[in-house]
Amino acid sequence: MTVTFFDALALRLVRAPMPQVDHAARVAMDQFWERALSRQPALFDGPAVACLGIEQLQAGELCLTWARTSYRYRALRQVAGASWKPASMFVTVLQPVDGGGVIVGRSSGGTAHPGRWALPGGSVEPPAAGRPLDAAALRRHAVRELAEEVGLMVGPDEVATWTVTQGAHGNVGVHFLAPPVPAELVLNHHRGLTEAGRARGTVPELDRLAVVRSVDDVLELGEAVDFLAPVLARHAQECC
Repeated sequence: MTVTFFDALALRLVRAPMPQVDHAARVAMDQFWERALSRQPALFDGPAVACLGIEQLQAGELCLTWARTSYRYRALRQVAGASWKPASMFVTVLQPVDGGGVIVGRSSGGTAHPGRWALPGGSVEPPAAGRPLDAAALRRHAVRELAEEVGLMVGPDEVATWTVTQGAHGNVGVHFLAPPVPAELVLNHHRGLTEAGRARGTVPELDRLAVVRSVDDVLELGEAVDFLAPVLARHAQECC
């Protein structure tokens, strides 16, 4: 799977109507969703953002066109002949550690990609009524995901927009770069987060963390999301 990189010093997000889905495709979508739900009851048909287009406007400025949808609509990817197969939008945080390397995590069994390694992050959700979906909102979402999945608190102003990728299904990822911290600090925060969750009877979104310094390190871990190796390769290249 090819992953395409886009320069993105500035982001412009433009909302558009959700594409029409004909009756036959909608029925098939619902059937696929119900079957997926029977296999993975933790799936939740909550609000989501679909990326409808990505355009490089000028050097460093990128326009992302988006629509309000829900997770159920991703089942359209399985419907033969569907006129629209939604692309997701997600955010991640590259959290470097002192001495080199980046934190990655393995998704737990109740997530959308169980067992796969990825950067801390998550799917973008539509904003509340009257609130914009803009670069600042994505930045806040990214650091919130870092806190929820790793236990590390970073301010939105401490992360910088680093790059944007487009990969499987046309999914678009906005990747932020955080300042380096000691690896042991991150691991301790995640350990505390995991223990607190287990005391409440909940499972962490990332059941294991690791520090990777190269693509070979990723390959040794096991199955990973499509963008992880290319993103880490670019990060390693820029850091050298």
